[in-house]
Amino acid sequence: MTDILKPLIITLFAVVMTTLVTGCVETAPDLAISEPDPELVFVRGYRGPTDECQLVGESAFTSEFLDDAADLIACPTGSASMSSLMAETGAGTLTQTNSYTFFSIPYR
Repeated sequence: MTDILKPLIITLFAVVMTTLVTGCVETAPDLAISEPDPELVFVRGYRGPTDECQLVGESAFTSEFLDDAADLIACPTGSASMSSLMAETGAGTLTQTNSYTFFSIPYR
């Protein structure tokens, strides 16, 4: 009887582990935006001068997303910089335009 249960237990274990691992992967949401990009005020690269993710200043579009306890960051949607920012900070998407995905990164 144990010879019959052993393959079943191994298969069940594999299914559970696969479910746990794939459930932990966070991907950027697929948001369909058809509006043109708004006027944005880019201040500087967020993590350095050459960072594609930019600190964003106040404009008509960003005023509702600005927070005095956080930086508003815009990254080119789907870029490697965006992926690394999400991985480094754990930030979730705030909003998105055609070209940019916005994040609010709290001061620490």
